[in-house]
Amino acid sequence: MKFYRLFCILTFTATLAVANTLAADSQVLDGVAAVVNEDVITFSQVRDLTGPFEASLKNNMSGPGLTERIKEIRLRALNDLVDRQLIIQEFRKMKGASIPPYAVEGNINGMIREQFGGDRSAFMRTIAAQGLTLEKVRKMEEEKIIVQAMRSRQFPDEPTVSQASIDAYYRQHREDWTSGGEVKLRMIKVVPGSDPAGKKKMIREVRDKIIHGSDFADLARIYSEDTTQDKGGDWGWVKRGDLNPEMERVVFAQSTGKVSDVLELNQTYYILLAEEKRGFNTKSLKDVRPEIQARLLQVERQKQQQGWLERLRKKAYVKIF
Repeated sequence: MKFYRLFCILTFTATLAVANTLAADSQVLDGVAAVVNEDVITFSQVRDLTGPFEASLKNNMSGPGLTERIKEIRLRALNDLVDRQLIIQEFRKMKGASIPPYAVEGNINGMIREQFGGDRSAFMRTIAAQGLTLEKVRKMEEEKIIVQAMRSRQFPDEPTVSQASIDAYYRQHREDWTSGGEVKLRMIKVVPGSDPAGKKKMIREVRDKIIHGSDFADLARIYSEDTTQDKGGDWGWVKRGDLNPEMERVVFAQSTGKVSDVLELNQTYYILLAEEKRGFNTKSLKDVRPEIQARLLQVERQKQQQGWLERLRKKAYVKIF
């Protein structure tokens, strides 16, 4: 049986190249996407997960960018399916392990109440339209319960987060809890034109001069290709919403008097200087401590689970095509 399974895997390999090339085509023939020990994950299983995301992408993107984005989300979904299968296999190894049918039915009945107002007929019509059967839904719900139970069994206790970690996170992310405010901004703008490499080198040299004591305004008058060149790059007071979001993120987060790294936006180079700041409102550490703790706990949980999954992969045969 094992040799027959391996033969089937090799037979489907040719299909994989087609699926990779036509990642944006929902009509690609099915094939083997991955093997986890002796279990096979197919492309149709991957597309079952990514279908709604792909439909949304197709409404907003096209061409090579769409193809690459779909490949990316399918690969992420495939890795999630591999991890799930590893967890399920660990569960199956446990002596006497099983999920009682009433637990699965409870989940399905809860779904019908919450999402379909208790209308079982509407639920059945919906899953049929999605190409699912009731038995397949039961299997999916059983696997969800298995994964949740195994994670709870593996990590019965919450990870701990130190006060020092919370303090450090607050210092590094104060901008997340800061609203309002204005920045007195100076800017040097350089357009690459026909010599992007040369212009990038030049603006980096300009920044080095500022770092070593040269006057920002004087260099802006010489090098900037902005309408404020004659004013030494002086943009005056700017508030949130006045700038490009990426530019705003940089200038509102940097310390007063600090010059930014060279920022590349829309094929143009910028150096930003926050000369002064006023009117900022930052929540205190006391007010945001619960939120920070929740964020750090989530990071720790993810680290724990990732470590566990990596250990499962190391002792398993996993092949992604």
